Amino acid sequence: MKKFDIAYLMAKPGGRLLRVALGLVIVIIGLSLSTGAARDIVVLVGLIPILAGVLNVCGLAPLVGKPFSGKKCLR
Repeated sequence: MKKFDIAYLMAKPGGRLLRVALGLVIVIIGLSLSTGAARDIVVLVGLIPILAGVLNVCGLAPLVGKPFSGKKCLR
């Protein structure tokens, strides 16, 4: 049985879509906050998973011994 591999899962199209969707939810929550620094920070935090999904990179992959690039991780 294959060991659960979060980096592999996040590099697949479904994982990438999940990161983009999660990022959009965070951005929407941030935009619903009143104006101020908290709003800006939440929106910026939401952009991180969106960019990671679009660019197919996983910042957590090197922590588990996998390559940063999703393309390399799928090989």
